[in-house]
Parts: sequence; structure tokens; C-alpha cells
Amino acid sequence: LHRAVLAAGVPVLPLRVAEVRQDGAGVSVPGTGLRSRWLVAADGLHSRVRRSLGLEAPTRGAPRYGLRRHYAVAPWSPYVEVHWGSDAEAYVTPIGPRLVGIAVLTTRRASFTAHLEGFPGLAARLPPDRAVTSVRGAGPLRQRARTRAHGRILFVGDAAGYVDALTGEGVALALVGAEALVANLRRGTPGRYEADWRRATRRHRLLTELLLRARLQPALAPRIMPTAARLPRVFSAAVNALA
Repeated sequence: LHRAVLAAGVPVLPLRVAEVRQDGAGVSVPGTGLRSRWLVAADGLHSRVRRSLGLEAPTRGAPRYGLRRHYAVAPWSPYVEVHWGSDAEAYVTPIGPRLVGIAVLTTRRASFTAHLEGFPGLAARLPPDRAVTSVRGAGPLRQRARTRAHGRILFVGDAAGYVDALTGEGVALALVGAEALVANLRRGTPGRYEADWRRATRRHRLLTELLLRARLQPALAPRIMPTAARLPRVFSAAVNALA
């Protein structure tokens, strides 16, 4: 993506945006000399722009966190694996001929090593000395924005609001939102962006929310994977709907 941006001739400026100001004609970034007709804020899960404008909305439920690390281990499967634990899920993604990524999503605050120990079969495949990156984390994952369009400032990607990484569709959602945003700016209908964003992401938000609620219910969580195994067509339909 970075190479594509550079190839398209888009300038990339290594600046930190702490404040933005807008008027009827455009948006400016104090201290940088930058001004534009529109500002697209794609600054991530904990958007500084969203926070500075007071557009964060309260969330409910137990906060969830994500941790990830890469290991120099040959993938044992060409597929993404999901390992289901009592209070966490571990996602295994084949990245290269000798590299796998491990991501853990959980409500329990603990180290990556402690969480990995909860999946002994997976941990046995990942010797500690084969770790090639440090542990990176993010959270709480659920973020709500009061609006996607605030005057001439438009939010997209995780900055527009986020439910959970449970279904692994973050990049896809960002691209869907970006498509709706650009289409409305080209048509001169920025006021329609909020409704178009909601329409484009509704199915994913609903299905992810339902699955997450079930996951966080002690009586339902242990039944999810056995049910998926007994009803593969229903499970496949849900996965295809999210994709």
C-alpha cells in the first residue's frame, strides 16, 4: 500500500497532527502550514483527531485487547487457523515460506507468553527462540465515533469506529469505507457519506456484534465451535457473509 501511494505521486509528510481547525472553506493543521478543502482522518483505532474533536462515544461491555508476534517457523497449513480458548482466541496466519503470525484476542490482561500457554498444542509449534518480532498490542478494541462526517473532516477505517478483530475484516472494512467516502466527495455529496458508510458496513457490524456477544457469554462461548462443526453450511454462510 505504501509503495502504491508513492507510485501515485502522493506526498507523504512525517508530521504529527495534534489539532485541526476548520471553517466553511477548508481544514487547516496549525503549525504545519497545511490546508485543504477536506481532511480524511484515517489515524487508527485511537484516533487523535476524533478525540480532539470530542467525537468519541462511550462503549459497553468487557474491553478486549489484541497481542501479536511473528515466528520464524514454516507454516504447517496454508489456511488461517483460529484456536478457541476459555477466555481468548489465537489466530495463526501463514505469512511466508518460513514465517507465521500469531495474534491473540482476549478480555484478560496478561502477557503474550501467558496467553500462548493456554494453547499448549499451538505453543509446542512455536519455540520461544524462533520469535522474530517483539510483542505489539492494541486495545481496547471496541471504539465508537459519534459521526463519520464532522463538517469537512471525514473519518474512515478504524478511526470511523470499530467493533472487534474477531472476524479479521479490518482492512476490508477500511477499503469499503474509503470507496464510499471518495465516491461522495467526487459527486459533491459529502453529506451522504455517513449513511453510505453505515449501509456498506451494516452486515459486518451486525454479524460481528452477534458473534462477540455470544463469545462473551460463559454459557454460549463453549458451544460456538462445536455448533460450527455440526453445522458446516451455516458456518460457511456466516463466513461468506462477513467476507
